[in-house]
Amino acid sequence: MTESPTVQASSPITRGHVLRMAWPIIVANATVPLLGLVDTAVIGNLGSVFDLGAIALGSLILSFLYWSFGFLRMGTTGFVAQAAGAGDELEVRAILGRALLIAALLGLLVLVLQGPLVHLSLALLHGSPDVERVAARYLEVRLWGAPASLAGMVVRGTLIGLGYSRDLLLLELLLNGLNLGMDLVFAGLLGWGAAGVALGTAIAEWLSLGLSLTVVISRLSRRRTDHGPFWPWARIALRAQLAKLLGANADIMLRTVLLLVGFAWFTDQGAQFGDVVLAGNHVLLQFISFGAFFLDGYAFAAEALIGRAIGARQLAVFDLSVRRSSELALLSALLLSLLLLAAGPLLVKLLTDLPAVRAQALLYLPFAALYLLLAVGAFQLDGIFIGATHTRAMRNAALLSTGAFVLLASWLTRWDQNRGLWCAFITFVIARAAALALYYPALRRSIVAAPVASELAPHG
Repeated sequence: MTESPTVQASSPITRGHVLRMAWPIIVANATVPLLGLVDTAVIGNLGSVFDLGAIALGSLILSFLYWSFGFLRMGTTGFVAQAAGAGDELEVRAILGRALLIAALLGLLVLVLQGPLVHLSLALLHGSPDVERVAARYLEVRLWGAPASLAGMVVRGTLIGLGYSRDLLLLELLLNGLNLGMDLVFAGLLGWGAAGVALGTAIAEWLSLGLSLTVVISRLSRRRTDHGPFWPWARIALRAQLAKLLGANADIMLRTVLLLVGFAWFTDQGAQFGDVVLAGNHVLLQFISFGAFFLDGYAFAAEALIGRAIGARQLAVFDLSVRRSSELALLSALLLSLLLLAAGPLLVKLLTDLPAVRAQALLYLPFAALYLLLAVGAFQLDGIFIGATHTRAMRNAALLSTGAFVLLASWLTRWDQNRGLWCAFITFVIARAAALALYYPALRRSIVAAPVASELAPHG
C-alpha cells in the first residue's frame, strides 16, 4: 500500500534542524560574489589595466541584471516547497518544468537583445574608450552564459524548496572551481584577457547547469511515486498554473527593482555629500552585505519550512517553523551587530588606508550595526512570504517602504545630511518589516488545517 503523503502532526522542526538547513545556504551565498572575485583576481595578475577596468564595469552590469532576475529562484522555492508538503511530487516536477521554460525564454531574450543591452548599459556608466571597448567584448561573451545562469537560479530554488541545502553548497563550490580553472586556461595560458575570463565563466556556468540538472533530476526521480513520464507536459502547460507562477514572478521582480531603487537612492544621496561620505558609506555597505549572507540563510530555510507546512496545511508546523527560524536569525543578527561594533575599527582599516574615509566610516559604524540588527525582521518576513507565495504583499511592502524611505531621506538630509540619510535608511528596513507584518495575520488565517495522518490511516 502506498504511504500517505500527509505530514505527521508531530513536527521534527528543532533549532538544530533549522541550523542544518541554514549553514550550507549561508556558505553557498557567500560563494556567489566569488565569481566576480575570481575573475578580478585572475585578470588583476595576468591582464592589463583595461582588462581590469572592463571586468569592473561588466561585473557591475551583470550583477544588476541577474539580481533583477532573482525572482526565478524565489518564485520557484515557495511553489516547490508547498507541492512537496502536500506530497504532490508530480506537481514538484511540473513547477520545475514551468520555471525552466520561463528561464529559457528569458535567457533567449537576453541573447537576442544582447547588443542593445550592452550598448545601453555602458552608456549609463563612465569608462574610458579603451575600457568600454574591452568591457563590451567581455559582456558580449559572458552573456552567452545567461541562459545557463538563469536556469541555474531555478535549480537552486528547487533544491532550497526541497530542503537539499548541502547539494546547493556543493554545486556552488563546483561552479567556482570550474570558473577558476577556465579563467586560468583562457586568460592565463592562452592570454585572451578579459574576453578569455568571460569565456571561461560562461563555459563554467553551462557545465555547472548540466551537473545541477543531473543532481535535481536524480533527487526527484528517487522521490517519485507515479509511473508516468518524468516531465508531466500536460500539467506543465496548464494555463492557470503558468499564470500563477508568472504573476508571482512579476510581483517579486517589481519588489526587487523597488529595493534596488532604495539602495541606489542611498548611494546617490551619499555622493551628493562628497567623495569621502560616498566612500565611507560604501565601506559600511560591505559589512551589511556580508551580514546579509547569514540572515538570508535563515530566511531561505524559512522559505522551505513554511512552504512545506502550508502545502501540508499544518498550522502548528507553520508556527513552529516561524518561531525556530526567527529565534536563530535574531540571535545571529545580534551577534553580527556586536561583532561589527567590536571589530569594526580593525575591519575598516583592512578595507581602506585613507584617513578621511576611515574616520567617516567609523563615525557611522554604529548606524550600520543597528541596521544589521533591525534588518532581521524584513529578512525573515521575506522568507515567510516567499514560502507562502504571498508575493503581492511583498510587492506592496516594497512599494510602501521605498516610498517612505525616499520621502523621509529627502527631509532628514536637510536636517543633518549623512546622519539623516542613515536614519532614513534604517527606517527603510523597519518599514519593510512593518508593512509585511500587517499582512501576516491574514497569511496565517489562510492556512486551512488538514486532518492528521492518524485520521487518514487505514483501519484493520
